[in-house]
Amino acid sequence: MSDTQILDAASFEPPPEAVDFYVESLKLLNESRVPFLLSGTYALSCFTGIVRPTKDLDVFCKPSDAPKILSFFKERGYEIEMEDERWIGKVWRGKNFFDVIFNISSANIPITDEWFENVSEVEVYGTTVRITPPTQFILSKLFLQTRYRYDGADIVHTILKKHDEIDWRWLLSSLELYWEVLLINVLLFRFIYPTERDLIPRWLFKELLERLQAQDAMPPAGVKICRGRALSPTDFVIDVSEWGFADVVGKGIDEKHERPAH
Repeated sequence: MSDTQILDAASFEPPPEAVDFYVESLKLLNESRVPFLLSGTYALSCFTGIVRPTKDLDVFCKPSDAPKILSFFKERGYEIEMEDERWIGKVWRGKNFFDVIFNISSANIPITDEWFENVSEVEVYGTTVRITPPTQFILSKLFLQTRYRYDGADIVHTILKKHDEIDWRWLLSSLELYWEVLLINVLLFRFIYPTERDLIPRWLFKELLERLQAQDAMPPAGVKICRGRALSPTDFVIDVSEWGFADVVGKGIDEKHERPAH
């Protein structure tokens, strides 16, 4: 574990009442003794130095620990919400909230004990917390590709700055059903940084290309499938509702919650 990094919380520009909420929430999260990781903008800033405004906290935990966190805050007078039992809950106080994320629902990849290995600490709003490791941070971003949000820049920036800390074999294994998504982002990195191609291991690029060649030799499947909703639950509704494609994700359509799933 590296020395604790201190983030300048003022750089994230939340309003004062939100800062008060974050300060208290992070203290209580530590007091709960339930393992959690801080992710999102704060993790990105630790990895790359990129700072941008944020409206909430992304707290990652194991699926079995999400109810413990929500119950802990409920007992202390906070409003809680299990927005979607497949991947996310919320803790509220007034208009301010933080997300409790326990699964990358579009790929059904839960947060596990492996996410808590080799973590680093960071001080945010006066509280020392652990942040999502670079490998898992990339995994959490791979399926965010919608009209209104695309996290490809976060992925390539993290690879650029933290390539030597990424467990590529674990990442490939975790994406066994979705290796094409990894290939897409490897190619994106190579396109954006042509002089830095060697930062991604050659064995990985070779393995992904071999998979592509083997897949290309296969005849088309008998069932028409659209996997678009693994990347954007809202942008590919017409494919499954009108065009006859099977929905690999199986999400319901909720106009009130158009936020893409982690």
